[in-house]
Amino acid sequence: MTPTDLKRTLESLWNTRWPAFIWGPPGVGKSSLVTQLARDRGMPLVDIRAPLLDPTDLRGIPAVVGDRAEWFPPSFLPRAGAPAGVLFFDELNAAPPIVQASLYQLILDRRIGEYQLPDGWIIVAAGNREEDRSVVFRMPDALANRFVHLEFDANFDDWRAWAVSRQLHPNIIAFLSVRRELLHKPNDSRAFPTPRSWEMVADILDAFPSLTAAEEAIAGTVGVGAAIEFASFTRDAIAAEEIAAIIAQPERAKLPSKISSLYVLVNHMTRRSAEEPIRTACGQLLTRLPIEFATLLAKDLLRSFPLFVKDANFKEFVIANREAFR
Repeated sequence: MTPTDLKRTLESLWNTRWPAFIWGPPGVGKSSLVTQLARDRGMPLVDIRAPLLDPTDLRGIPAVVGDRAEWFPPSFLPRAGAPAGVLFFDELNAAPPIVQASLYQLILDRRIGEYQLPDGWIIVAAGNREEDRSVVFRMPDALANRFVHLEFDANFDDWRAWAVSRQLHPNIIAFLSVRRELLHKPNDSRAFPTPRSWEMVADILDAFPSLTAAEEAIAGTVGVGAAIEFASFTRDAIAAEEIAAIIAQPERAKLPSKISSLYVLVNHMTRRSAEEPIRTACGQLLTRLPIEFATLLAKDLLRSFPLFVKDANFKEFVIANREAFR
């Protein structure tokens, strides 16, 4: 299930009382998706790392009140009257079976002992699969039967839309546009490509003074093979000086012919779309770039700077190529 499909399914499922468990390999963005969906709905999110719990943590501690003992729930559980939100148990199946068993009543009955989960709160959990070579315990059937189980896989188109909105380094987006299979490619090394590790590489590129200085760190993030391919791609692509020349004279500057350089150019322009001179240049480039890259630039600009829809060149481009925007 792609991120878009999963978000759509969760949004509908959250209108019921039934909890969901998201299964997927490490680094594909399971936790981020739940966090983003809660943020989009304006709902608070309580993120509980299940492996850090003891079996008694959810029940709380007893205290003598008058002539009887009462249980006081932990502070991380929402109290009565709290606005509707999301109770998220991350890495649930990495918790020992006895901790998983302590969740039976809360997951199904929305209560544990004397504690009652407030109305409007949604329960979601996530975890890695056994085949992902992660530290996981088999989920007891009694707990598994309390969830709606959803499989989550990395999807390049969804990741690219997110990366553009997040303004990741343009060379990362451009490289993976050409080598999509490297978005997520587990292997036997300590470091391997995942959506999460590529986000780390993007931050590394922004922090280091040059690609050469960053190469060791990149190899230690996505693995040696992917790092070598990325470095080769970057050195072979359009240079910053050439991009600057295009921005200065977008109506007549020489445009790159290589696909890799066109991807870099488009993503570089999109990342800087908040700058007015860049948007002006983009409007003129829409008529000069190959149609598939002009369309890509137009769509990315709408994600990064929605007001670009008012640009006169953009309006003309959409009218002339309306089929590409359906």
